[in-house]
Parts: sequence; C-alpha cells; structure tokens
Amino acid sequence: MTSPANAAPQPEPLWQPGPDRIAGARITAFQTWAAERYGAPAEGGYEALHRWSVAELDTFWKAVADWFDVRFSTPYETVLADRSMPGAQWFPGASLNYAEHALRTAEDPARADDAALLYVDESHEPVAVSWARLRREVGSLAAELRALGVRPGDRVSGYLPNIPQAVTALLATAAVGAVWTSCAPDFGARSVLDRFQQVEPVVLFTVDGYRYGGKEHDRTDVVAELRRELPTLRAVVHIPLLGTAAPQGTLEWSSLTESDNEPVFEQVPFDHPLWVLYSSGTTGLPKAIVQSQGGILLEHFKQLGLHCDLGPEDRFFWYTSTGWMMWNFLVSGLLTGTTVVLYDGSPGYPETGAQWGIAERTGATLFGTSAAYVMACRKAGVHPARDYDLARVKCVATTGSPLPPDGFRWLHDEVRDDLWIASVSGGTDVCSCFAGAVPTLPVHIGELQAACLGTDLQAWDPQGKPVVGEVGELVVVNPMPSMPIRFWNDPDGSRYRDSYFEMFPGVWRHGDWITITDHGSVIIHGRSDSTLNRQGVRMGSADIYEVVERLPEIRESLVIGLEEPEGGYWMPLFVHLAEGAVLDDALRTKIKQAIREELSPRHVPDEIIEAPGVPHTLTGKRIEVPVKRLLQGTPLEKAVNPGSVDNLDLLRFYEAVARKRG
Repeated sequence: MTSPANAAPQPEPLWQPGPDRIAGARITAFQTWAAERYGAPAEGGYEALHRWSVAELDTFWKAVADWFDVRFSTPYETVLADRSMPGAQWFPGASLNYAEHALRTAEDPARADDAALLYVDESHEPVAVSWARLRREVGSLAAELRALGVRPGDRVSGYLPNIPQAVTALLATAAVGAVWTSCAPDFGARSVLDRFQQVEPVVLFTVDGYRYGGKEHDRTDVVAELRRELPTLRAVVHIPLLGTAAPQGTLEWSSLTESDNEPVFEQVPFDHPLWVLYSSGTTGLPKAIVQSQGGILLEHFKQLGLHCDLGPEDRFFWYTSTGWMMWNFLVSGLLTGTTVVLYDGSPGYPETGAQWGIAERTGATLFGTSAAYVMACRKAGVHPARDYDLARVKCVATTGSPLPPDGFRWLHDEVRDDLWIASVSGGTDVCSCFAGAVPTLPVHIGELQAACLGTDLQAWDPQGKPVVGEVGELVVVNPMPSMPIRFWNDPDGSRYRDSYFEMFPGVWRHGDWITITDHGSVIIHGRSDSTLNRQGVRMGSADIYEVVERLPEIRESLVIGLEEPEGGYWMPLFVHLAEGAVLDDALRTKIKQAIREELSPRHVPDEIIEAPGVPHTLTGKRIEVPVKRLLQGTPLEKAVNPGSVDNLDLLRFYEAVARKRG
C-alpha cells in the first residue's frame, strides 16, 4: 500500500534492528507460533500482532500461557470471565504458584549450577547464587515459615536492601501462598509504618544496616521501633549485613535456610494475592496495591520474555531498591531462566559512571536504569564505551521519567550506535509497562517504541475521544491481568475506583499526558494531575525539564502551574543550580530563550526562582502536586505526607515562597 502524496514523511529512526535481530527475537518466534495455533497474523510485524492482541484479548492471553508453559495445577474454565474494570476476572478455576515458575530452571540438571543471581555491592566483585542453591534455600525457608504458622494470605514483610536474601524471602513467601511486601532500609520508621501497618505482617525480615556511598548506615534503632509498632508480628528474622549479632527475640537467617527441604509450592487460585506494592503517598497514606500471583506471572512472562527478549543466556540488571516496583519486576527475570543482577549501593559511587562498571563486571545484556542517571552521566562527561567493556549490552532501558531526546543521542553516541534504547513507562499500579520495549521495531528519538501487547493503550481528549498526533490522557480501555485485584483496607473498592476510574468510568485513566504518533510510538509528557495549562494549551512538565536541564548551569528544575483566584495563571520555574553557577539576568535570559526557541513562547515561565533543591518521592520522582498545593497556601502538614518525601526541609523553602506571595 502506498502512502498518499501529502502524507507527512516518517521520521528517520535513531536505530533500526537488522534482519537477523528481528528473525532471532523471541517475539518473532511467538508471532509465527501464535499464527499457526491461534490465528494471529503471520504478516504485518509487531503492529499487526499488537492489533490482534487487543482485539482478541482472551485468545492472546491463552497463547501467552501456552507459549510460556504456565503450569495450571487445576484447569481454568475460561480466560476472561468478566472484562469489566475494575473487577475483571481472569482464568477462574485455575490454580498455580508464582515461585514454582520462578524456580523452574533449577529443575534442569544442565542449568542447576548456573548463576540464578549475581550479587554486587559497592565493595565486592559479583557473588553468584546458583539455581540449585536458590531453590534449596527457598525450600528451607518456606518450611520454616510454615512451622511459624504462616498460612496462605498472611503478610510477610521485608525491610531489606537489594540482596539475595530478599529474593529468597519473596519466593519462600510466595511458595507458602503468603503475601510479600517490602521497603528499602533507607526508608525511615514512619515511612515504613505508613505502609506495613496497613497490611499487618506476621513476619518481618530485617537487616542491621546497609552500605551506601561508601558508608555504613546502622538501622538497629529503626528495626526496634518497627518491632514495637507492628503488634501482629510473630517472628522477626535478622540478616547481619553489617555483621552484628541477632537482637534478643529474633531468629537468625542462617538457621532458617540451612536445611535441605524440597520446596513445597502451595497451589493458589489465579487471583490469589502475591504482593502488596505502595504508591508514593505524597498527599496521604500510600495506597496499598494488591496484585495477584497469576496476573503478575502472565504479565511478567509477556513483558520480560517477549518485550525485553530475555532468555537463559541473558543477564538482567536494573538499578533499583526493594521499595520500588522495578525490584519486583527485576526478580521476575527468573521466570525466563535469566540470570538476575542485584546491585546494592549508590548509583554513582565511587564515581558517576559506576553503573556501567557493574554492567561490565556482570556481563549484563539488558542494562536498566533511570532517565535521571543517563542525564547525570551526560552532564558529568562520562564515556561508557571508552572506559568500560560493554560488548554484551544489547539493550539499555530507562524508566522513572521520560528519557529526553538528548539522553537518546548520548546513549547512541557514547555506548554504541547499534544499541537498542528502550524508554519504558508503566506504573506501580500494574507492576509493568504500558508502552516501551519492542526488539523488532525502530527507535525514534524521544519516543517509546510502541504500546505493549495485550495493552489497549489510547490517548483521550477531555470528551473521551481517542486522538492521534496530539496530547491526551493515557487510558487503557481493556483490562490487563496485573491490574490490582484490590487495595488493602478498601472494602467497598471506592478508593480503587476513585484512583483510576473516576474520570472515565470503566476505563483505566493513569494520570499521564501522552501522544500516540501516527507511526504507533508513544511520547510521555508528564503527569496530567500537575499539568500546565496556559491560555488553553496543555503542556507537559517533562518537555520543559528536558530543555532547561540541558543547560550546564542547571542541575535540576521544577515547574508548577497555578490557577489564581482572580482568573490569572502563574507559572514559576524553580532551578537547582550546578556548583559555581549564578542565577543572574544573563542566565534567566538564557533559560527563557532556550524554552522559547525549543518549545514555544507559551512555555516560558513567569518567574525563575533559585531553589536549594528539588524534592522527590522515596523512589526518586519529582514532587509536583504537593509543591503546587503549598504554593496555593495549603499548610505543609496537609499538602504532603512527610514520610513520602526524600527531604522534608526542602518543602519548607517552597512553603516560604508561598508565604511571600501571600
């Protein structure tokens, strides 16, 4: 089919997979297989496969379960009994166990001694944990949990860094049919209690402290407070990361993992809870998001095995902590027989390029990090390809915020020109991606490659009509298996409905502004609940950050749009300056000129204000909505949940700005 003469030319891609890469991709093999057995389109590539996956939702997910050989110990009656959102019912009648699938590779004698996990911290070379050892330790720990009276549905919590013991504890919890939940040890006691008190755990796994930035951080006082404030605990398990003795009344990790028990995998219903994740909780208690064993199993098989193209020969690294959904996603790399790389420490220690050193030392094939880290490397003049052996890295993936165009160019120039760059976007809410990596599609600068399989992603205008080539609300119009089965302590489901289904009943509205391009890629513009709307034109904050933070004088920025009572609109830009920079008239002019030329005059802020820093959530995302509330005069204690912020003192600066204006 030829394009009309007046059609806009397709943009030139930054990278395109070669014929061999496309032919060798697992998603290509899946499409061929699904065409033979399930009527998927044999021709038309990814675009045709995606159309089929959302049009024939039931058949697609049945094909995923078959392709990855999901072990249903009792058969399902149908794939999707009820597709209403919220409340979709997936695979009723089926029983299975997530941990059984995560440890399946250990059953293969040829792989039993291969590394399931590679653990690296700031001071050591990688330490391997074999598939056989991981399976044995999970079997031992699961038996001990049962002996402690842990039953299916009980909650088990971890106050742990990204260490092998955390993976073992998660898998043993899932094997028992209990519900896992975790926080990183850099969270303070209040932040942890805001989360764990909601779910009332019966077991707590803890460390005595952690290492970060070359220093040891003792957490024994925090652990003691957690023990006091969590009355449902029946047992506390001590992991001596810093070498201290187990406190009185706690159990020692080594004694729980030394036996040689064959794992027993509790067969649970498809929608049985697997884990609880938490929203950032910037304006109230974090939402306790419950996802199911079966839903996560299928979604992660699809995402990791097809979109990320992971298999037994791969090594999967993502910089994350146990307090972020990406840790759970990383652990699921085990499902595809992949070696999972765990890094515990600062992302930039002892120097900014440290993560590239981890990729070299572990032989990572998929290197996952944050967009912020990529941009920090660019600003610091890091040269990954020059300074590290990255020959095995075939994909660099980023998330946390949109990867700016300059980030794409830098990765292409400084890592490898034949590099698959996967900017991905999803959410804790689904513990997966809505759009991102596709190994068989080209990469365009500043764009996510495509919506994911089985994800009916659309951009909607305020009237609920789909738009292409213009900004709209990110919506998903059909259910995904990993959507929450519920929120904890939300008996009537009202908090769940209000979070995603209030604007468009029956349709998931995520709270991001996106553009779906005419060639099927996706551009993320930032959160729609902190949208800039000037003279009727909606603008994403991410677009402004990308331009401003390209300037060497700017370390980070924060833009806020405020509707004023008399009908006016005030849009200040707060800038955290690089060392030695001064916010004088020349720099203000330079910032405004860059925004005007690269975006539009409407994007130019009304005022540029120097700030001592930009506040973030505990998972590193800029806090826009609470700052907006502060600037509107909301008191600090009502504008933000203090336990959700990385530096509460920074918010006092923004509160002071509001007082001056008032």
